[in-house]
Amino acid sequence: MTIHFGTDGWRAVISDTFTFSNLRMLTQAIADALASADWGQVGNGGLTPDPRKVVVGFDTRFLSDRYAGEVARVLAANGFTVLLTQADAPTPAISYAVKYHRAIAGVVITASHNAPRYNGVKLKAAYGGSALPEQCKRVEIYLNDNEERARGPNLMDFDVAREQGLIQKFNPLPAYFDHLRTLINTDIIADNPQRFVVDSMYGSGRGVIKAFLQGTGCEVTEIRGEMNPGFGNVHPEPIAKYLGALAGAISTGMGNFGLATDGDADRIGAMDERGHFVDPHKIMALALRYLVEQRGWSGAVVRTVSTTRMVDRLAKRYGLKLYETPVGFNHIADYMLSEDVLIGGEESGGISFKGHIPEGDGPIMGLLLVEIIAAARKPLSVLVEELLADVGPAFYERSDLRLKRPVSKETMTRYLTDHAPAEIGGQKVVEIGRQDGVKYLLKDDSWLLIRPSGTEPVLRVYAEGRSQEMVRALLAYGESVAASVT
Repeated sequence: MTIHFGTDGWRAVISDTFTFSNLRMLTQAIADALASADWGQVGNGGLTPDPRKVVVGFDTRFLSDRYAGEVARVLAANGFTVLLTQADAPTPAISYAVKYHRAIAGVVITASHNAPRYNGVKLKAAYGGSALPEQCKRVEIYLNDNEERARGPNLMDFDVAREQGLIQKFNPLPAYFDHLRTLINTDIIADNPQRFVVDSMYGSGRGVIKAFLQGTGCEVTEIRGEMNPGFGNVHPEPIAKYLGALAGAISTGMGNFGLATDGDADRIGAMDERGHFVDPHKIMALALRYLVEQRGWSGAVVRTVSTTRMVDRLAKRYGLKLYETPVGFNHIADYMLSEDVLIGGEESGGISFKGHIPEGDGPIMGLLLVEIIAAARKPLSVLVEELLADVGPAFYERSDLRLKRPVSKETMTRYLTDHAPAEIGGQKVVEIGRQDGVKYLLKDDSWLLIRPSGTEPVLRVYAEGRSQEMVRALLAYGESVAASVT
């Protein structure tokens, strides 16, 4: 059995590797890890959770509810009390429930933004964020040990577990909404109600933003909010190429801007009144500026290596610490748990801010953007233009380049370092970063990041330039690298 945890859990193709049998074996390993003496010594974020309580939730994917039921009955058979969500729910709402109910851990059945044929498991720690790498490694150790010993999972009849109170169904949204009301100023929104579209992309964020804003006067139209495990044959990822339905809704007058959340609603994307995509780079920068200038908040700023340097320029202006991390929200969470962080985010749309759990959260960032627009009394396009005039310009593109033959990550990283260019696009390379892949920082603050995949012959190329011409030059350099090593 090949089950490995990546930066945010385990994902596999349904009926191939993601089967009921494999899921039960994995859940048994999770139960064994949770019961081990070492589990409670790390990853609790200073909390004292109930060591026998686990929260289990699921998204809208094919069989996710059934898979969650299997997880629940394996955990119940191991003596855990399981709080199982009544219906599909956003991953951040489930993660918050872990902390709110003082559970030792959480299990979410989801493959996030992956293609419809995938499903997966996200493991959450007591503080409401992703489990630590050492905790995930412990699960893998128990999984392999159980397989070597031919030890199958403990199983308990679901209905019997319900009768004995070992499986209890609950709705995570009321407590989640109460928490969001401490972080989102609904009075500001109610003073200037907005008319906009929410594209839930058939994911588990469906209905959440609209329900939270009831009573504020906002006119919220939701599209792709019905149950559709096939996600309309698109990846449920809130990026421009998958948001044609949202652009169409805005163009027909259904709203003055749009918000989009991914398959399990831990990512955010947006669209202005002209149907132009507003990426997470701009959303994070707008949020940072608003939190400092309008709320008067402070704290460190944390971004991944592939995220815009507009936030660097804002952090420098405000005198805030700036931390750069490898790709993956778990690295941002480390800072959110250890010090005072104002905002943390990554280019894929996972963003969180002070007072919230260390978890990317699409609904809360969408709601904060609604508050920002309501407070400014300006269209989203104008806010973006003002941002770019202030700390831009910043043009961003990403490309995945397939290599003709596999090259190890270590070999590629060494090659990129040893053959670093003196300049790209007429701008001198002033710094070379090796935190996650190789990043060339140019004199004008443009940058090129090349991250070799550790699992397939692919170079992931990220570029941010001060002009479209510079972005093209950066991507062209990345393409030349890919050609030179094949």
